[in-house]
Amino acid sequence: MLDDTLLDDPAALQRADHDRALLALAGAGARVRTALREADAAGLDRLRPDGRPRAVLVAGHGSALAAGEMLAVLAGTGSLVLPLPPSEAAAPRTDRAGAPPAFTAGLGWQLPGWAGPLDLLVVSSAAGGEQGLIALAEQAYARGCAIVVTAPAGSPLAEAALQVRALPLPYVASALPDEAPPAAPAAEPDLPAEDPAALWSHLTPLLALAQKVGLTQLPYDALPGLADLLDAAAVRCRPDAAAYTNPAKGLAARLAGTVPLLWAEGPIAGAAAARFAAQLAERAGRPALAGPLPQVLTAHRGMFTGQLGAGADPDDFFRDRVEEPDPLHLQVLLLRHLPSTGAAAAEDADGPVELPEDDERPRSFGVSRAHRLAAAHDVRLTEYGSTRPDQLHALADLVALTDFAAVYLGLAAAHS
Repeated sequence: MLDDTLLDDPAALQRADHDRALLALAGAGARVRTALREADAAGLDRLRPDGRPRAVLVAGHGSALAAGEMLAVLAGTGSLVLPLPPSEAAAPRTDRAGAPPAFTAGLGWQLPGWAGPLDLLVVSSAAGGEQGLIALAEQAYARGCAIVVTAPAGSPLAEAALQVRALPLPYVASALPDEAPPAAPAAEPDLPAEDPAALWSHLTPLLALAQKVGLTQLPYDALPGLADLLDAAAVRCRPDAAAYTNPAKGLAARLAGTVPLLWAEGPIAGAAAARFAAQLAERAGRPALAGPLPQVLTAHRGMFTGQLGAGADPDDFFRDRVEEPDPLHLQVLLLRHLPSTGAAAAEDADGPVELPEDDERPRSFGVSRAHRLAAAHDVRLTEYGSTRPDQLHALADLVALTDFAAVYLGLAAAHS
């Protein structure tokens, strides 16, 4: 059972947050501004592309790969954006200090056979030590691809970028205050937890580059506005905000003791749902299933008709349950992008809103059928929608809320 008293105790939250995940999320807006400034200083503002590339390949792992998937959504169907996940793994070499190498250091990537001079490869890494990414950049150079590398300054990957005539962009790491205690040792030293705000350090230079090459049609002030939006989300979801006023704490409490089904209407909400599923696994240790409407209704139908669906207990109703653990039930979280304009957009500018069951906004048939399916099997369905007209800001709205919720759920569950 979730110890929800922790959620209303800022001091206890700070003590429980050993790796300073909440602090990292609170600094996401600052990282966006720093990444923009450093990307321009690295030469991105002087870039004069000859035209739009045939395809943009985004290679990385973890949040770097998620950033590529989000770029694909924001670019739409008019451009080919292909995230490149690792395709193989080898035993990484131990460094001179004898420290256990990270598992990711031995990952390998492979360019598609058709990639060539008309294409752009973007390599993004928070560590900069993956030999597989260095080999991928060298392979792309041999094929004549244009190359952009985002990596920490001075890392092997950043140095390799100069050898393959890539545009090197700095990766902006989280800046913890000097008085912050060191992070707790990882349970799996070669599989350390990822910085929860690393997504924005990967996505920001990627979006700035996409604007330069004409891959996206974002407003000119979309990226500075993104930083402001993340700052506002950090204020709403701050640890000292009471659970009844903090939407992330409320969402965390709602998901406790459930098997979350993360449904999404539209590609923007779909990207946020996929990110939330990954963060629930990473930060809260909870499995969650994500999928887009309408196909998710047929894919998840069996869970409603199985043991997790109905609230009714098929066994003896009057038996003693004092010693039994609380049963798991399904919880559907439906994410939507409902762009508004004018006064309506200004009214809902405080982040995603929880939509009531009797909401008057028009619903697609898929959303209506989702509500009927949940109601028929006594499964709770909660809707959150972002009304921001800009796609990037709507995506950031949903991601910021769910990132904080995953961290709060993990902290409260560990304390319990």
